[in-house]
Amino acid sequence: MALQGTAAALSRCELFKGFSETGLGIVAGAATERAVAPGVPIFVEGMASDALFVVTAGRLKILVKDEGGADVELGQLGPGEAVGQLALLQPSGTRLATAVAVEASTVVELRSRDFLKLQAQKPQACVKLMMAIAAQLGRALEQNRDVVRAAARGKLPATGR
Repeated sequence: MALQGTAAALSRCELFKGFSETGLGIVAGAATERAVAPGVPIFVEGMASDALFVVTAGRLKILVKDEGGADVELGQLGPGEAVGQLALLQPSGTRLATAVAVEASTVVELRSRDFLKLQAQKPQACVKLMMAIAAQLGRALEQNRDVVRAAARGKLPATGR
């Protein structure tokens, strides 16, 4: 995917709404396209968290291990959706879930080390992306307020982790 195509793909992702063409081009210049065959994970729960991925074609399923070690599907992501956002905010973290291609898929990958380099060169674009990630996480916490409250009390519902 040419740089222009990568920028167009990023523009369809909620995290990049409000980015100018220049801003999209800046981020696209630090990102790479990656094809993923069906059944192949793009990352695995517990491994080092080192990249944000935006799905540009195909579908990914998101899995976590239950207490017995079995995979539990949390949902699926399609074109324009992102996964792995925390890797850019917490590059020394670990993956909280596994992401596996359900079908032949394409993702745009922004590695945390490239994002760190970009911060020195183009801090405004990076701050904008970090703010979008923080806002998205805030919305997710709000939508899951009851689970968050239960977790704070140490009492997750039986279906929670």
